[in-house]
Order: sequence, then C-alpha cells, then structure tokens
Amino acid sequence: MRVLVVEPDCRTAEHLVHWLVRHGYEVDLVDTGRRTLEVAATADLVLLDLGLPDLDGIEVCRSLRDRTDAPLITFTGAGTELDRVLSLQAGADDCMVKPYGLRELVARMEAVMRRVLPHGRGVRGLIAHGTLEIDLDRRQVRVRGGDVELTRKEFELLRILASRPESVITRRELMSRVWEDDWAASTRTIDTHVSSLRHKLGDAEWIVTVRGVGYRLGSGSLTDAAAQVQPLV
Repeated sequence: MRVLVVEPDCRTAEHLVHWLVRHGYEVDLVDTGRRTLEVAATADLVLLDLGLPDLDGIEVCRSLRDRTDAPLITFTGAGTELDRVLSLQAGADDCMVKPYGLRELVARMEAVMRRVLPHGRGVRGLIAHGTLEIDLDRRQVRVRGGDVELTRKEFELLRILASRPESVITRRELMSRVWEDDWAASTRTIDTHVSSLRHKLGDAEWIVTVRGVGYRLGSGSLTDAAAQVQPLV
C-alpha cells in the first residue's frame, strides 16, 4: 500500500517514514500543502499533519476529499475537541493528537482501510500465488480450491510473506509486525506458527526457511505458477 506522508517537521517525518517502510508500506513524503494536492492522487492512504507552513490544514483536508477517495488520517498538535471535529467534518476518516504512538497509528491505518474498502473506496484484493489464494478483505485462505482455517496470527504471517513473495522476511520483522515486538515470547513462537501453517496449507514447500535470516513464500510442490495481485470480481 502506498502511503502519502505530509509532515513539515523533518525529524518527525524521518522517524515516521522509517517506521512505515519497516512495516512494509511504500511511502511518499511531502512537507507542504501545495505539494500534497499535486501528488495525492497516487496515494492509497494519506497521513496529513494539519500544521502546514503554506496552507490551512483544514482546507487542504477538504480539498483532498474533493480530489481523492483515499482514506485520510489527520494529526493535530492541539488536543482540543474543536480541532478534531473540524478535521472530521472536512473529510478526514480519523484524527490523532500529537504526540501519538506509532503502533496505534498503524492499527488505526489498518482499521480505516478495513472500513472503507468494502464500501467501494478501493479495490478488494486477492493475492494469488499458484493454487494459493488469500482474500485480504474476508481474511480467507484457499489452497487448490479448498478453504484453510487459520488463526489471526497465522493469517497475518502468511499475508506478510505472500505480499512480498520474492523477498526474504527476517524473523525480526515478523516478530515486529505480527507479535508487536513481544520478545518476551520466545522467537520459537515464529517457528511454531510456521510449522502449523505448513501443516494447514498441506505442503511444507509453501514456506521456505532461509537459515539464519527468516522465511520467504515458496511455490508449493504442486504448482509452478507465478505470484500475482489482482482484483476480485
């Protein structure tokens, strides 16, 4: 998912972009309202700081809603109810008060996407890799036409691997994204979930272990089809 970050503060922007890229997002960064309006059409989601140096943030929010259906989360440095109300009235899907937690931000981003996609503000996605199909909206998995029942964490683990099929995903990244850096749980937790996934998918070759690094999505022993992302019809 491509995220447009609108943040005039360089230090905050650097930290936020680093966090989002680490969590698998593609990120574009701008620091003015004018530039935001120029590039917003390419974004799947917009993170807009209302404290812009050139234009009124509420007006930019309103203009964005006229130009794009992409979900919009705004940030305000003022903790008053009025700022949040004005932001939401201008078309924002959510509003957060600075300083905010990055884990909470990612959770809110995912919540906003879950809300808007089923109602037509985007294309529902199907990740297809040979005979493996992952319905991202319904959170359903099928292999060779049969349904596969997964736990929430198993689904998230598989989704992350399948969304970057050519990449090796490190254990550290998987722990960060699926278990939220809960290293109190042994890293063997990942191994246990991978083992369970392989069993449920019916083929150990769906998930390949890269020794000393992490895991990547395999092709399964019964298919040689290439991975693709396509809209559901």
